[in-house]
Amino acid sequence: MATAVNVGGRITGEVTAVDLDAGRVRLAMTATENPELWAFLTTRQRGEILTGTVAAIERFGVFVSLDDGPDHPVFPGVGFITIPELSWWRVEAVSGIVRVGHQVSCEFLQFDDWNGEARLSLKAMLPDPFAAFAEATPVGRRLRGQVTKVVPFGVFVRVADGIEGLVHLRDLPRPLAETTEQALQVGEDVTVVVTEIDLPRRRLTLRDLWSHKGGEL
Repeated sequence: MATAVNVGGRITGEVTAVDLDAGRVRLAMTATENPELWAFLTTRQRGEILTGTVAAIERFGVFVSLDDGPDHPVFPGVGFITIPELSWWRVEAVSGIVRVGHQVSCEFLQFDDWNGEARLSLKAMLPDPFAAFAEATPVGRRLRGQVTKVVPFGVFVRVADGIEGLVHLRDLPRPLAETTEQALQVGEDVTVVVTEIDLPRRRLTLRDLWSHKGGEL
């Protein structure tokens, strides 16, 4: 950005937001310097499917060169996928999901008027595993799982591929609640009971813990 504008220099931009409380006006130079790009992005609709080629992979996300869109004046592609939008599962390595040169189909999420890019979702093109889990799993069901994380407020347990739930500290038996970090280890097999499935927030709440090593904890 420092090479594009200088303090004291004159610019022409389009007002994209006004914050009266902070006394700030947000401008986008994309509108005046790249009218073709601006026109393309402002006419996209949320949920629209866009196709393109993976142009670059960075630690913060993936750039996509769109098939039907103009080039970006700065970035490798007009489309951009953040890491959380690559997969429903935890992303350990982006290269395990996409590679430069791959053709992808993504859902359009929003127009990032600051960077002049289309925010895309690759995972939106795939079934949500949590929705499938919620449909097939009633509250009260007992499940076998594996401890994935022990934290001060409870224990996270993976009960299916890509599905983790929390046994809150208040729902643990008192002896276990007082010595959670010492009593449980990551990777330990346990049995839990489903107490709540919050589909809109994609949250799973569990209670009770039975260790497969030595009975109820």
